[in-house]
Amino acid sequence: MPRPQKNRIVSKPPLYSSFKPTGVRKRGLEQIALSLDEYEAVRLADYLQLEHEEAALQMEISRSTFTRLLERARKKVATFLVEGRELCIEGGCVHFRRNLMRCLSCGELFSSGFDGELPVCPICGSADIEDMADGFGHGNCCRQYSREMGEEDNAER
Repeated sequence: MPRPQKNRIVSKPPLYSSFKPTGVRKRGLEQIALSLDEYEAVRLADYLQLEHEEAALQMEISRSTFTRLLERARKKVATFLVEGRELCIEGGCVHFRRNLMRCLSCGELFSSGFDGELPVCPICGSADIEDMADGFGHGNCCRQYSREMGEEDNAER
């Protein structure tokens, strides 16, 4: 029996979770699911151009695991581009380090931690805020992980 997969660390939730070719109805498209950790691997290696070793450290996984994760993700992105499918970012065993919030009143996006109540919008002061991590089924688990990591950091000092 394989050992359980360790949670990977993702910096923050992606801004968008679905991509499709222009001019094609979503209803007729076959989907490709890109997991949150695969998204993070592409972001770190291809967008930020980090070395695999450094990216693996940020995700708290081994370099070889990072490389396999990136290879799977690149294959899915290539299939999306070449075959014109819908790419959906979803799922995976992850914890977010930071959260993104979206003000539903003015549309402002801003970063937040997992350390307290939902903040108010820094632009308009509205409390009508969307928790982006929650949209991926995270939030409570990431708040717990954040508290545990904070306790470990304090114990090391």
